[in-house]
Amino acid sequence: MRGLKPSLALGTIGIISLALWAGAAADRPGAAMATAAGRFLDALDDQKRETATFAFDDPERLNWHFIPREREGLPIKRMTPEERSLALGLLATGLSAEGTVKATTIMSLEQILHELENNAPHRDPELYYFSVFGEPSNRGRWGWRVEGHHLSLNFTIEDGEVVSATPAFFGANPAEVRQGDREGLRTLAEIEDRALRLVQALDENQRRKAVVAEEAPSDVRAANAPQPPTEEAVGLTFDDMTDAQRTMLRALIEAYAMDMPARVAEAWLTEIRDAGPETIAFAWFGPADRNQPHAYRVQGPTFLIEFNNTQNNANHIHSVWRSMLGDFGQPIAAEAE
Repeated sequence: MRGLKPSLALGTIGIISLALWAGAAADRPGAAMATAAGRFLDALDDQKRETATFAFDDPERLNWHFIPREREGLPIKRMTPEERSLALGLLATGLSAEGTVKATTIMSLEQILHELENNAPHRDPELYYFSVFGEPSNRGRWGWRVEGHHLSLNFTIEDGEVVSATPAFFGANPAEVRQGDREGLRTLAEIEDRALRLVQALDENQRRKAVVAEEAPSDVRAANAPQPPTEEAVGLTFDDMTDAQRTMLRALIEAYAMDMPARVAEAWLTEIRDAGPETIAFAWFGPADRNQPHAYRVQGPTFLIEFNNTQNNANHIHSVWRSMLGDFGQPIAAEAE
């Protein structure tokens, strides 16, 4: 993420969006992360600390995924109440208040799956793992991750600044809770509904460009890969939208960015603005119907958003923000060499 400079090239939506798109000053989350990670690690005994920590260049740092599987790191399940509080404090430094609510709600959905699947042991809201790579500090490079089913948050910090916050994955199963005490809960409603409103607002000629396939793909691309797919963007470009549609696209992008701390969101949106929004492309797959399998992508020179809701009768969301400049703070070109 690069230096920030003010511009209103993409316009603004509301007071919060104005601050983000315009490049307003924000606190340094990298310093807060170092403090929180240090307090978390200091509270652990030697065995737990060994489980939770890795060298910065350990290949495990790039081994991200969102499926239920065996993981490295220290799970919440093995933590004392004090350790859990400190771990969740670290999580909160990597997200906005809204993003923290989403992440913890995603964790809580595992209890619903546990009950729906006859008490399946791998469905457990405490099987979310915290991992620290390198030594938390305001000097040098280090990183951390929190990960489990439908959640993978990956941060790289250098000299007290967050230089990468991708891949950033949020999922939800069920996407909409349709029975029980939490009936009606939609954890990721905003990123689904804003995209649906956009595709439904397109005229016939625009839809021909935006809807690139009648059937949605089975999932997001490049899951578990250390870098995003590099295929050329497809769909309807920002330049080919009306002013009202551009506002809707900005609102969709912001719905993802504002899950991050203000300074990270600001940097993401500044990168988009500085690269020029004209070539950002919006692509839709499947029918424009929330109850049918559907997916979309938003791609520009600096970022890629992928959203997929095809499993479980279109009630199972996968969504991810990736950096086309390189995930994990590693340039894509360097990774390919």
